[in-house]
Amino acid sequence: MSINDLLAKALHQRAQLIADAKINNTNCFRVFHGTVEGINGLNIDRYGNAWLIQTFHQTLSDDELNQIRAALSQIDPLVVIYNDRSNKNSRILNPLDDTLEAFANTEQQMQENGIHFTSKLRHEGQDPLLFLDMRAGREYVQANSQDKTVLNLFSYTCGIGTAAAVGGASRVMNVDFSSFALAAGRKNAQLNGVEAVCEFVQSDAFPAMRQLAGMPVGGRRNQKLPNYPKLPQTQFDLVFLDPPRFAKSPFGTVDLINDYQSLFKPAMLATKSGGTIVCCNNVAKVDRQTWFDALSRCVEKQGRKISHATWLACHSDFPSFDGNHPLKMVALQIA
Repeated sequence: MSINDLLAKALHQRAQLIADAKINNTNCFRVFHGTVEGINGLNIDRYGNAWLIQTFHQTLSDDELNQIRAALSQIDPLVVIYNDRSNKNSRILNPLDDTLEAFANTEQQMQENGIHFTSKLRHEGQDPLLFLDMRAGREYVQANSQDKTVLNLFSYTCGIGTAAAVGGASRVMNVDFSSFALAAGRKNAQLNGVEAVCEFVQSDAFPAMRQLAGMPVGGRRNQKLPNYPKLPQTQFDLVFLDPPRFAKSPFGTVDLINDYQSLFKPAMLATKSGGTIVCCNNVAKVDRQTWFDALSRCVEKQGRKISHATWLACHSDFPSFDGNHPLKMVALQIA
């Protein structure tokens, strides 16, 4: 099938989702998920007043890009930004003309279920400032945060924390190592008038989690530990754990395939009895049931138990081959 045919099919399948999005004050969603819908590595998203086209494997030709622009203009004639990230490091390769470059580097706004988020389609980082497949996670947190204390780990731009605060949380602690991401998080809180309940802790997640859990802060072998913010032992009503696939620091290694437990244990110990921890794993090759069983064993080893588990499914703008999306999210109520 041609790129026109594939995109037309994807848009037809999302007709109801796009209509519902308008009713629900949402103007950020995916309209083409290429891995599943026919062109591996091509994603097309709406981010506020712009369409964002991204390629991760192969650069689009001018003709292909024009075909996509024409199809998108029939839905909504917005600005179209193309980020070619097909190099191995995923950094943007292609220049834009001066007008589009200025737009892409200018702060915009978007809405998801009426919550305002900052948007910038080109910036010092690589990824967009809001991960759209996490919408179900933000909805869950917003719906379950009234009068709760919330810990948002690996918070990035604090979308989860902002949703919690809008949902009525009494306290939200966002933890991330990136000052750039936390600055965007502060902006998100301000846009929604919830900055009074939001905290922004710039820290490696390992020392932050371990201190909150009442565990000693250690490090990787032969690694000198840098300074880190000191935090008192604290438990939260709701903890959100959304780590990257893999990362190393002097304090530990984030490895979602082989060692999720090193992250989950302190995060779970920072969860109050009767509270909830939402765990995320975005590695496709990790089997959902195997991962869940490992989480269950970790809870039991700490003398606690899972009283209830709720799986959170990605929305239909992120289809999968077999109904099992690579992003797995489960909310565990811990006794």
